[in-house]
Amino acid sequence: MTSEQLAWLIRRHGVEMTHLSGGSHIGAIMSVADIIAVLYADVLNYKPDEPKWGGRDRMILSKGHAGASIYAALAESGFFPVEELKTHYANGSRLSGHVSHHLPGVDFSTGSLGHGLSAGVGMAYALKKDRKENRVYVVLGDGECNEGSVWEAAEVANHNRLNNLIAVVDYNHMQSMDFCDNTIEVVDMGGKWRAFGWNVIEIDGNNHVELKKAFGEANGSAEKPTVIVANTTKGKGVSFMENDILWHYRFPHDGWEYDCAVNELYTVKPNGIEDPYTPGGIKNPALPGKNADIYHDHTTTYTWHPSYPVRERISVELGKNCSGRYK
Repeated sequence: MTSEQLAWLIRRHGVEMTHLSGGSHIGAIMSVADIIAVLYADVLNYKPDEPKWGGRDRMILSKGHAGASIYAALAESGFFPVEELKTHYANGSRLSGHVSHHLPGVDFSTGSLGHGLSAGVGMAYALKKDRKENRVYVVLGDGECNEGSVWEAAEVANHNRLNNLIAVVDYNHMQSMDFCDNTIEVVDMGGKWRAFGWNVIEIDGNNHVELKKAFGEANGSAEKPTVIVANTTKGKGVSFMENDILWHYRFPHDGWEYDCAVNELYTVKPNGIEDPYTPGGIKNPALPGKNADIYHDHTTTYTWHPSYPVRERISVELGKNCSGRYK
């Protein structure tokens, strides 16, 4: 399977999994899909029938909320049946909302942001000590890089010259409820990693040619760890999800959201793969009505107005009775 085919399937599975489960983070799943697809199709060494194979490369999705992307990649790569993806988020399922190591092919549970790189540094250091040739790949979120533990790990990695460690920042420029620069100003993502001694490669993270070239360069790094700053689009692949923070938490509901998402993906579907859910797309899809919540600015920057005088907010609160309604 080509990386382009796998990326499409990751996105299609992501839409279905979040739709069925009512789970969050489809925007993050879509932005990271190309990175994950290139890793599993062209970069990582692994054996699906032997998940704990000693010669495997280690892979940590530190931004564990995008776990559906890893689940889809693992299923399509033969680690477990594709049919199991339908159990995402269900009670008793192995496919928890955030990445779980109870699933074959997952080396480290993630979801509490800021921990993945530290674990990856430990793995890379141990492999170095054992004189192993395995590599460690850690995919982080850009908002996750607000965590101080990320930079502690980055410093230790450089100090120990862990050239078997490759980090990828899914730099979709959005986090939680706003753009990254409106939350904590980034200034220069690549420059920060350079300041910590890392080899830095900055690319279009939704471009498979650039991704493959970057991973090739990273694996040839002679003296230090490498980070690939992959500029991506949150919600990539579905127009009404792209660069809209609403889809950090929202899932595709029945009706136009699901129908239009599926059909938009079909406009770029590669040849040679099958959709296990809606073969051929959706005929007579529901379309958004005039009051549909679409193409609005859902950021906290837009909805929060710090210019409102504090005294006015206080007076409003004092005007409420115990029921919360105004007198």
